[in-house]
Amino acid sequence: MSFHRFVLALFASLLLAAAVRPAWSAGDPSIVTAIREISGPDGFGLDIDVEGAAKPRLILLRNPYRVALDFDHTLAAAKLPPVPDGPLVKDLRHGLIGADRYRLILTLARAVRPELSVVPRGDASRVSLHLEPAADDAFVAAPVRSAPTPVQAKGGARSPFVVVLDPGHGGIDRGATGENGTEEKAVNLAFGMALRDALARYPGVKVLMTREDDTFIPLNERAAIARRANANLMVSLHADSIRYKDLRGATVYTLSEKASDSLSRELADVENSADRFAGPEWDQDAPEIHDILVDLVRRETEGLSEHFAVRLVADLRDGEIRLINNPKRSAGFRVLRAPDVPSILLEMGYLSNPEDERELKSAEWQKRLAEILARSIADFAGRAPVSAKP
Repeated sequence: MSFHRFVLALFASLLLAAAVRPAWSAGDPSIVTAIREISGPDGFGLDIDVEGAAKPRLILLRNPYRVALDFDHTLAAAKLPPVPDGPLVKDLRHGLIGADRYRLILTLARAVRPELSVVPRGDASRVSLHLEPAADDAFVAAPVRSAPTPVQAKGGARSPFVVVLDPGHGGIDRGATGENGTEEKAVNLAFGMALRDALARYPGVKVLMTREDDTFIPLNERAAIARRANANLMVSLHADSIRYKDLRGATVYTLSEKASDSLSRELADVENSADRFAGPEWDQDAPEIHDILVDLVRRETEGLSEHFAVRLVADLRDGEIRLINNPKRSAGFRVLRAPDVPSILLEMGYLSNPEDERELKSAEWQKRLAEILARSIADFAGRAPVSAKP
């Protein structure tokens, strides 16, 4: 066969392969194939063509004003259009913020009213974002038009709200020990099971646990479990012992590189030392990434964590659960460092206090606390119970 005929035969085989390529399937990642700027006299717009399903999530941030679109299970094969010199958009950028999570970010000059629509087109979708000038109070995320919203699944059912419960310590790591010999790892696991049972009343809430028995799980792996599950919330459960024997009551912690007070810093140091029981293969942190896209995810996650923590403190107070002074605190707990999973650490009480130790061992007290916490989680997820209590 001559070289010329060989090239023709190869070209024909490639055409045939393209012609019989199977259609996009639900298991494949979606692909952003084109991004077009469609601004008009009344505002700024983008059309985003996606091969496969498109379920974008609209995220709004202030100081400065920014609009972000998140696409899960999506890759990009498109260039950004040039940003026009206009009164609304100052900068446009995009990139992957995970293995298959794509984000598009617009930095704005002022507040806008965002509108987002998704129109399916066979095996493809078109996502349209329109921004028009507006007052600050109009800078809120509106529902997606013309298609199911991002929380919809097949058949119109809402996607499950995934909660990861993390009973602290376990295995060789016993955690704190009370005056009467109560081990923290056992209290944390018992309450985690009670909370899992309480959450079973709420349809659409899916519960995963970092451990269901007396097993040691390194801190990094606990956070990794939540990330692999694409969790919507992680709740780490603890009952520490501290040198202030008179201090008792629950505390809700969120992540902060700088501790809110000396007590929080002391507790974070204790909890972060749990990995002394881990082997060398676990003795590493995930690499820190300072890219603006990941930083935006982290800031969004921290905001959601704060929102849930404040709500939980109010619910605990309404439920007459004893709280310490200033019960909403923060510190650099390693277990809370998943950048894309809202997370809190709940100190249910302190085993160093005899009254707290007695309550922490009580199945009745655990059930009451679990019902309050489950209701807070369901409210955060927007889920109603199977049957509401009168």
